[in-house]
Amino acid sequence: MNFDSAVDLSKAVLQPVEFPSPIPVKILMKRLDLIHPFIHGNKWFKLKYNLINAAEKGYKTLLTFGGAYSNHIYSTSAAGKEFGFNTIGLIRGEQHLPLNPTLKFANENGMLIQYVSRGDYRDKHSREFEEWIFEKFGDVYIIPEGGTNLLAINGAAGIPSLIETDYDYITTPCGTAGTISGIIGGLKGEKNILGFAVLRGADFLIKNTKKNVLDYSGNEYTNWSIILDYHFGGYAKINRELITFIREFEEINGIGLDPIYTGKMMYGIFDLALKGFFEAGQTIVALHTGGLQGIAGMEGRIKLLF
Repeated sequence: MNFDSAVDLSKAVLQPVEFPSPIPVKILMKRLDLIHPFIHGNKWFKLKYNLINAAEKGYKTLLTFGGAYSNHIYSTSAAGKEFGFNTIGLIRGEQHLPLNPTLKFANENGMLIQYVSRGDYRDKHSREFEEWIFEKFGDVYIIPEGGTNLLAINGAAGIPSLIETDYDYITTPCGTAGTISGIIGGLKGEKNILGFAVLRGADFLIKNTKKNVLDYSGNEYTNWSIILDYHFGGYAKINRELITFIREFEEINGIGLDPIYTGKMMYGIFDLALKGFFEAGQTIVALHTGGLQGIAGMEGRIKLLF
């Protein structure tokens, strides 16, 4: 099976963008969100080698984990439908009906939705939890939360090679640290790499990234950091300032941003640039990691802000 034929990497154009106020640096957005209608952004790169591995080993079913608004759940369900895998999503928390747009899409793709209590979800890496999975669902191929494992990191390591211009920084949102780990490994000490944590109390992402990079490359690179200041209260948390920024950005550039990942990163880049974090004249490449389907699920909360 030719997995690469499903996506069109030529659509990942490098697009200059502007902000509501002038800044002294050049910002280019790498449009990874355009490579596939559903398996797009960083998710394709994190899923690719897992899909290949599952197929080569003869697995028929993919099982993975995520929250109710998870881009990973969304994309894994689409990949299962596209490539002929059954899919199971273990969702953190309690069932809420009707399903939000992300879970509705996953369900329509044939994904079996199984809710897991928050306490059990925290123990998802334990041997007991894994045994429960195999007892309940049989011989399944397990993909970790956010898709992050060494195969995913290997996929993300290919992202920098798609950037067709010179630049000083590459930036990405961070949820599980898989994408930034791959970028660090792929760049092998070159350029500057910034991650923007999208959840509160995310110091653990720094530790995870160090381990991921060492496991993947055997090296400890120092040309990266993860910014912890732009989570807006936590994962999937928003406020009026963020949503106003996202709307202004779309009006100026014609590019939609999701409020969970890329929107927070772009706000962070803008704010850091205004504060002089970057040197004047530098070029920053920001990865658009997709996830626009998350907007629909948050419309109710967004309306309450205005």
